[in-house]
Amino acid sequence: MEIETVPSESKPESNPLPPKPKFEPLKAHEMSDGRVQFRKVSVPPHRYSPLKKYWMDIYTPVYEQMKIDIRMNLKARKVELKTRQDTPDISNLQKCADFVQAFMLGFDVPDAIALLRLDELYVESFEIKDVKTLRGEHLSRAIGRLSGKGGKTKFAIENSTKTRIVIADTKIHLLGSFANIKIARDSLCSLILGSPAGKVYSKLRQVSARLAERF
Repeated sequence: MEIETVPSESKPESNPLPPKPKFEPLKAHEMSDGRVQFRKVSVPPHRYSPLKKYWMDIYTPVYEQMKIDIRMNLKARKVELKTRQDTPDISNLQKCADFVQAFMLGFDVPDAIALLRLDELYVESFEIKDVKTLRGEHLSRAIGRLSGKGGKTKFAIENSTKTRIVIADTKIHLLGSFANIKIARDSLCSLILGSPAGKVYSKLRQVSARLAERF
């Protein structure tokens, strides 16, 4: 028995999909519809002289590396920052504002500049009265306990927790990562509440060992 084969009709080829469109990434000034964004940082009176002295150290990384315009408004007594056409990332503006603000709080330029380079760094501030209400001699002694003889206690906390601490009268400013700030803040609070420095050192030694194991 013979089987007759019928040639199958070839189906017409379906139209190929159009090529995917290629969109160039938006630039910083295009994200905000071409609007220039500003930040202003107030300059306290006691930071005028340091700002004048270290102006070029602040200006160079902000203008050349972060591509943000910066100027000192003498009339308003503020440092003004704004985005440029060639600013690579819109978040650079806030980073620069945080960097300048950290300098105004009393941090050194080499320490504050880390805010431009690392994303996970923060500045946290609190007052002694937030921990315990102290007055007169008791307040003076608490500030003395925080610093230690020749700043020994402060440096010990800074080195073991990888943070930077500024004690400005009754205000305390901390610069570091979230976890490290918490450890440093706990140590400072213990000192304010009256713990002897030796007890805080031993606790810091345990915490430092734990941090070293984690990393």
